[in-house]
Amino acid sequence: MPVYKVKVKWGKEVYDAIDLDTDLETAVFKAQVFALTSVPIERQKLMFKGKVISGASWDAYQIKDGITLLMMGTADKIPEEPIEKPKFIEDMSENELTTALDLPSGLTNLGNTCYLNATVQCLKTIPELKEAITKFVNSHDSGSFAPNVTASLRDLFGTMESRSVVAPMVFLTVFHMAFPRFAEKSPDGNLIQHDAAECWTSLMRSLQQDLKTSDKQGTGDNITEARASKNQNFIEQYFEGNFAVTMKNTESEIEEETKTVEKFLHLSCFISNHEVKYLQSGLKYSILEETLTKFSPTLQRDCLFTKKSLLARLPAYLTIQIMRFEYKGREAKILKEIKFGLTLDVFEMCTPELQEKLLPMRNKFKAQEDKLLAESQNADRKKDDKKGDKKDEKPKYQYPYYFKDDIGSNNSGYYELQAVLTHKGRNIASGHYLAWIKRNKDEWFQCDDDNVTQVTTDDILRLSGGGDWHCAYLLLYGPRVLEVDDKPDNPDI
Repeated sequence: MPVYKVKVKWGKEVYDAIDLDTDLETAVFKAQVFALTSVPIERQKLMFKGKVISGASWDAYQIKDGITLLMMGTADKIPEEPIEKPKFIEDMSENELTTALDLPSGLTNLGNTCYLNATVQCLKTIPELKEAITKFVNSHDSGSFAPNVTASLRDLFGTMESRSVVAPMVFLTVFHMAFPRFAEKSPDGNLIQHDAAECWTSLMRSLQQDLKTSDKQGTGDNITEARASKNQNFIEQYFEGNFAVTMKNTESEIEEETKTVEKFLHLSCFISNHEVKYLQSGLKYSILEETLTKFSPTLQRDCLFTKKSLLARLPAYLTIQIMRFEYKGREAKILKEIKFGLTLDVFEMCTPELQEKLLPMRNKFKAQEDKLLAESQNADRKKDDKKGDKKDEKPKYQYPYYFKDDIGSNNSGYYELQAVLTHKGRNIASGHYLAWIKRNKDEWFQCDDDNVTQVTTDDILRLSGGGDWHCAYLLLYGPRVLEVDDKPDNPDI
């Protein structure tokens, strides 16, 4: 791949040894120049030998090592002194200091990119994904600016760890190059709003192509050898589930029912049925049984078939899309309220075989809950004894949330909500997307692009819809982890 080292002269400033890859669009190089000079791409006027560089390709220019490109353009205006004076750390109260230094990083909206910002914020809540993407090594990491979405997302995650607000210009450029439909613009030249669910799917596709799992997985006492016989694709391990599907012809008694296995990376919750008011019932309505028309090899004509689906493999992370947009002549959004919980139990939607495998861990959860209840009742009776005598209540051991021979699965059927992506507006191509993310137990944040604020669990539950306020569109559930005070003698499940 032809990569050249070039110079850029901007006024009195000269920037040396900038990588210029002629296989990539000119916008990628301009994004690098923006990172160096703070001159926005739309204000940059790059010239070579008196000729203005225009278009997306470098084919018309004789690029080689050591050449100098002349740039004209003004950088973003230096911010004026704020009316409200900044408060220094030493002047802050304890609560103000905690809030100022401990908020998740925000992402700047670069023009109708809230759908992308919200998706990135939700994905960043997954610790295993953060670890896997940090270890990802792209073949072009040695120097050239390569359009790899996974590598760019890795770099963005890293930057978000150290800055309170990040302008994801380079990531957006790479994302647009990988998925050009998201770079479409309106007649007035502005980026078009896009569907966050499509963005989510596109990012997952890129991660699925690039991320492999390590030979050892887990932390502390829970490190487990990855079985060689298992799929070593990270996304498929942690996000892919299986359906056991049975298809029966309702118009023929002699035609045998067929049994197949279908894979999924997310579940769809259809809510157009007026009886659906809760996430759990919506999932059952969407998954367990449906009627469809297909060709019957026995009767040699189209017939009605009953399709029954049960969950045969549970992924650690369960993504659920609430199907709020439907098309009846024109696009319409379903604003009805669909209540969801901070926890989710999918045991009833599993095959009998999987239910049998889930029972041991579910019994452990039940035993721990009974123990905590008994301790709580005993503490109430002795609440006046030894006041102020507190001990460390942090659990000392966490059970693995996956089956020993299936890393990345869920071994209980219990999930906990850890991110919600919402949409406000009446149209999928307009409105505004937000991310609501959980960092620690009951610690939630609203990520409205670069404006991040702490919220309560009650605020999260109010995202169920029913009006023009933000409605839950994508729900991300993670595995519920069993925590106990002491490591058991036999932790195997």
